[in-house]
Amino acid sequence: MNQPRPSVAAKRRAFHELHANGCFALPNPWDIGSALYLQGLGFKALGTTSSGYAWSRGRHDGGLSREEVLAHLAEITAATDVPVNADFESGFARTPAGVTESVRLAIATGIAGISIEDSTGDPTRPLYPLEEAIERITSARRAIDANGGDTLLVGRAECFLVGRPHIEETVARLRAYASAGADCLYAPGIRTREQISAVVAAVAPKPVNLLIGWASELSMAAIAALGVRRVSVGGALARSAWGGFQRAAKALADEGSFGGFAAAASGQELDALFRHVPVR
Repeated sequence: MNQPRPSVAAKRRAFHELHANGCFALPNPWDIGSALYLQGLGFKALGTTSSGYAWSRGRHDGGLSREEVLAHLAEITAATDVPVNADFESGFARTPAGVTESVRLAIATGIAGISIEDSTGDPTRPLYPLEEAIERITSARRAIDANGGDTLLVGRAECFLVGRPHIEETVARLRAYASAGADCLYAPGIRTREQISAVVAAVAPKPVNLLIGWASELSMAAIAALGVRRVSVGGALARSAWGGFQRAAKALADEGSFGGFAAAASGQELDALFRHVPVR
């Protein structure tokens, strides 16, 4: 007999509880299959990845429309029984009012959390001015409060990813986003223990998300000791999958060799994994 699936409200409650104490991993699938596999490994929550999904659609990171991303969010949340955090880029809107509308639409997909970046996508003006960025977080908060209030809001300071690796500016932005209503703070690109500790201390007691998308010397235990509450991997799992695919495909194309298949997953194991997934 199938167990009843958790409601959206239950998943959102569980997501908030995960942020209350301890440190948890938030891996990032890019499609239903990878999401179900990660869920099967016992991860308590998942996060979408804008880059991983874009690559699966033959597009660059940031090259998908709001409608495409909303459809992806709905697909992942419908397929899984754990909370899903949405990588929602910059809110798919230039104006604060547009951010409010975009976040409202995202909430309707069943997500448990949503991340809003302060990057513009314009290399000549990579970050929104602080006052405007604050207004955009406030607009996202407004949408959440008007639609149940239980979706977790993550404020992201993209300084380190857009060529402005200044911890002082990063900390100032994160503090401002926390004051504007962000429940969790995130500065992708910070790497050192000193940078991580500075961010955690600056926004305490609010939780911090740390990105680890490389072969880091830090373990989950070490990251937890620094006070981080959750760890995401961005597009790293998707890049790892692409790495295996590229090596096998290049060996076939360049050498006529099938050696790249040596590390391939077992088809029988994959079939066994998905054979028992109920039709949604």
